[in-house]
Amino acid sequence: MVVSNPTLPFPPGALDGLKVLDLSRILAGPTCTQILGDLGADVIKVENPKTGGDDTRQWGQSLGNDSDLTSYFLCANRNKRSLALDISTSEGQETLRKLAAHADVLIENFKPGGLAKYGLDYETLSQDLPQLIYCSISGFGQIGPNREKPGYDLMAQGYGGIMSLTGEPEGDPMKVGVGIADVMCGMNACIGILAALRHRDLKGQGQQVDIALVDSQISWLINEGTAYLNSGQVPVRRGNGHPAIVPYQTYQSADGHVILAVGNDGQFARLLEYLGLSGLGHDPRFATNPARLTHRDALNDILIPAIRQHDTADIIKAMELRKVPAGPVQTLDQVFATDQVQARGMTVEMDSSAGEVRLLGNPINLSKTPITYRRPPPSCGAHSEEILSSPIFFDDVND
Repeated sequence: MVVSNPTLPFPPGALDGLKVLDLSRILAGPTCTQILGDLGADVIKVENPKTGGDDTRQWGQSLGNDSDLTSYFLCANRNKRSLALDISTSEGQETLRKLAAHADVLIENFKPGGLAKYGLDYETLSQDLPQLIYCSISGFGQIGPNREKPGYDLMAQGYGGIMSLTGEPEGDPMKVGVGIADVMCGMNACIGILAALRHRDLKGQGQQVDIALVDSQISWLINEGTAYLNSGQVPVRRGNGHPAIVPYQTYQSADGHVILAVGNDGQFARLLEYLGLSGLGHDPRFATNPARLTHRDALNDILIPAIRQHDTADIIKAMELRKVPAGPVQTLDQVFATDQVQARGMTVEMDSSAGEVRLLGNPINLSKTPITYRRPPPSCGAHSEEILSSPIFFDDVND
């Protein structure tokens, strides 16, 4: 576990000195700006005081004590300063233009065209700020017949096809257990911003980065999407099974579940040896992976009862000895109790306005410019006075 100590000086990050103006809310945009903040950028989160700030301040478990920090808000808003600002007023709009004049990046997730009525859209701001990187996140993008439709993670997972691939074969289509379409959209936004910054540094030109939730979801259909495009065959739900590898799924053990990810014929032979089924390796239905794909159900009819005779820990130990990939299906209490999580610093403790909070760590490890945890997720408007008292509205994040 990493414990943040704000009294200690922080080493410069890879994005040290980068100024980010964050008008986004909920998850996709805040995920992007939290990554930028973790990498050293100074992120100002602009929140509407009329609504109480980011929508997620009302979502999930509250920290209590009249705090506007919730478990959902905490997940994507560290390393930011919060500015309460009503951009529907002329005064708020003028303040935002001054902020933008000193920013490298502006990110927003209003409906396409939604900021034009305030004169805060890309076309308007870029006339006076040609070097500004302006990232727009929306459900369907800035162009296209669906551009006006709102975008939410569940809608993106349904529209983009991933729900049709997720779930048991005879069950209902299922969403992924977390807002993965939002998270991946935020990561794509971060990549787009970094690429635009590279271009600006080389050519002196800013640009708009147009990121759509649905586009991002479609892009991570990966092998299933590519298989459909080249075969015309619509893939089906296979539960935890793999479309191209067998056996590669979860199996019920004597005391729970175990994952087996048998990637080649040699590993398959070693699995069969452990299960006392070596003769199956000579069966032409199962001798190669293409054959096993064709006869998936017949093979599982044999494997399922055989695997069910063994405890999960025994199977994993035996597979590790035989160099066959295998692992557990862990609950979150088990995940965060592992020494691997501790060794990798994947949990963080920070002191917030509502007391100590525990957060998920950033998975990026840089040897020269490490991730730093400088600021806990803020209360709405916590830094308004600090920001607006500066002549350029940006104080150094380490002061």
